[in-house]
Amino acid sequence: MATDDLLKKSPHLVPWRPEIGIAPKLSDAELVTLAVMQALLGHVSERRWIRYARSHLRHLFPYLPGQSGYNRRLRKAADLIATMRGEGAVFRAAMGAVFP
Repeated sequence: MATDDLLKKSPHLVPWRPEIGIAPKLSDAELVTLAVMQALLGHVSERRWIRYARSHLRHLFPYLPGQSGYNRRLRKAADLIATMRGEGAVFRAAMGAVFP
C-alpha cells in the first residue's frame, strides 16, 4: 500500500499540525519514504543519511530538511511509520507467498 493511499484512508495517522502556520515543504509521505529508504540502505546515522540523500536523491526530493528537522518530523510521525511498517510486513508476506 502506498503511503499516500494510507494517509487518505486513515487521516488520523497524520501528525497534528496547527491550522494556521507554514505548511511543511516535505510531505508526510515523502518523510516516510525517506525513513524506509534509510532503513533499507542501512544508514544508521541521520546526519550521514541526509548528506547521502542530498547528494544522491535530490532529483526525487527537491527539499530535504536538516538532521534536527528530519529527526523532529520522524518522532512526530512515529505512529504513521509504525503503521506503514505493519503494512510492509503484510506486503512482504504476500510477496513471499507469490514468489517463494
